[in-house]
Formats: sequence, C-alpha cells, structure tokens
Amino acid sequence: MWDYVVERRGLIAFQAFQHVSLVVQCVLLGSLLAVALAVLVYRNPTATSAANGFSAVGLTVPSFALLGILLAPFGFGITPAVIAITFYAALPVLRNAVVGLAGVDRSLVESARGIGMSRVRTLLRVELPLAWPVILAGIRVSTQMVMGIAAIAAYVLGPGLGGFIFSGLSRLGGANALNSTLTGTIAIVLLALVLDLLLVLVGRLTTPRGIRV
Repeated sequence: MWDYVVERRGLIAFQAFQHVSLVVQCVLLGSLLAVALAVLVYRNPTATSAANGFSAVGLTVPSFALLGILLAPFGFGITPAVIAITFYAALPVLRNAVVGLAGVDRSLVESARGIGMSRVRTLLRVELPLAWPVILAGIRVSTQMVMGIAAIAAYVLGPGLGGFIFSGLSRLGGANALNSTLTGTIAIVLLALVLDLLLVLVGRLTTPRGIRV
C-alpha cells in the first residue's frame, strides 16, 4: 500500500485538497444559511419546532437518494454535490443555532435593550456571542458528517477522495482495488481529524473568555 500511495502522491494530494475545499465551502455556506434561518425563527415556539423537525427529518434522507434525485435537474458534476453537501451541512448547525439562541438568558437580553441597544445590536453583541459555543459544536458535527458525504458525492462525479473509494469498490479483487479504497478512506479520516482540531482552535480564539468552559 505504501508503494501505491507514493506512486500516486500527487493525485492524492490534489484530490485531498479538492475534498477539503468542497467540505469547507459547503459548511460555511450551510452554516450561514442555518444561522440566518435560526435568527428568524428562534423567538417563535411554533417556528422553532418546525425548524427542529425539519432538521431531524432532513438527516434521515439517504445521501445516495438525494444525490440521485439531484441528477435529473443538474446532471453529473459539482453542482449536485454542492447542493447535497450544503443541505446536510446546514442541518446540525440549524438545530444547534436555534437551541443556542433560545437558551440565552432573557434577563441579559432585556438588560441590553434597557441600556438602549437595538434588537439587531443586541443580537450581534449579546445573543450570538453567547450562543456561539453551541453553534460551533453544531459546525463541528456538521463538518465531520459531510466529510463522509463528500466522498459519496463521487457517485455523481463530484470532486474529492471519494473517487479512490468508488474506483476500488468497482473493481474489488482486482489489482490495487483494496489499496485504492483504503487510501481514500484513511485520507478522509485524517482530514476530518485535522479539520476538527482546527475548529477547536477557532473556538478557543473566538469564544468570549467569560463563557469558556
């Protein structure tokens, strides 16, 4: 296997970069959409329940099925991969963002409003910073989850390390089939660990000191 990796190190590095780039961009987009939706619904119990229900139901949709459905309107390539990965990336963040914002002590919010802060300023200066650790936990879960889904996106010819896995599985028993599958799988696991460590560092740098655990 070592010889297999060394001979293809350039291709592995390129596809690893593609994989990380796809995941990071989709997680960022999904997180922005999820937080924006959470801001709109967290004050309304009915809307909050609907958002949590959507998040729970969305996670039950098989990624293979969703990618297959997206093939009809978008065809093969990066578009269906981005849509599917962004969809799954947003779900854990949405749930955590709603929980985090709804869990902010209302007395702190009222105090901020009492000293003249507008609703928007209160949201940006008080509520979102206090909810940030919970939101970041959702982003970490989302990142780990979509690292695997990004590999499945190779089914629709999406970029990334999933190509090694599908290539190996398609010719099991053949030369280097197992090496190809293991290379893609191990590389994805290692990249997931690295991204999680980076998010832990981001949390340390961005969480207000007074609310760090």
